[in-house]
Amino acid sequence: MNKVSILGIEFDNYSLEEFKDRLINRLNNKVSTMVVTANPEIVMAANKDPKFMELIKKDADLVTADGIGIVLGGKMLKTPVKERVTGYDLFTWLLHVGNLRKLRVYLIGATPAVMKITKAKIAKDYPVVRQVKKTILSSTGEVVELVVGYKRCDYFSLSFSSTDYPGV
Repeated sequence: MNKVSILGIEFDNYSLEEFKDRLINRLNNKVSTMVVTANPEIVMAANKDPKFMELIKKDADLVTADGIGIVLGGKMLKTPVKERVTGYDLFTWLLHVGNLRKLRVYLIGATPAVMKITKAKIAKDYPVVRQVKKTILSSTGEVVELVVGYKRCDYFSLSFSSTDYPGV
C-alpha cells in the first residue's frame, strides 16, 4: 500500500530511504517536487482550513508522516505508515546531497534572525553548498528549502508551485 489516509490527508507510505530514492530520482530528472512534511498540527489545520487541505491534496507530490501522532494514528486506524519521516531529516539530507553535488540551495522564509542562524549553520556543516540570495524564479536552482511554518507556506506554495521549476 503506497498511500495511507489519516483524517483526510493521503500520506505516502514510504520509509526515509524510499523517500530519498524518490527525491533523488526527481532531482536527477529535474522534476519540480513539493514535499509536505505533515505532523498532527498540519493535519488538524488542514481539516479546519479547506484552502490549506486543497493545497496539500492538489499540489503536494509527496507527503511524509512527520510526527509520532501520525504514526500512532495510522496504527489505530489499522493502516500503519512505515515510519516517521521528518522535515528536518529530509532538510539535512537534501543539504548533504547539495554539498556532494555542489548544488545551489535557496532558503526562503523565516525571520531574518532565524535565517541568519540557518545560513551560518549550513555554511559550517555543508561548505560546498552554494547558498543563493538572488531571486529564485529568474535562476535555475536545484534545491529550494522553505524555512517557514505551515501557517506561511500555503501562500508561497500557491504562488510558486510550477511544473516548470526543476527543484525539490
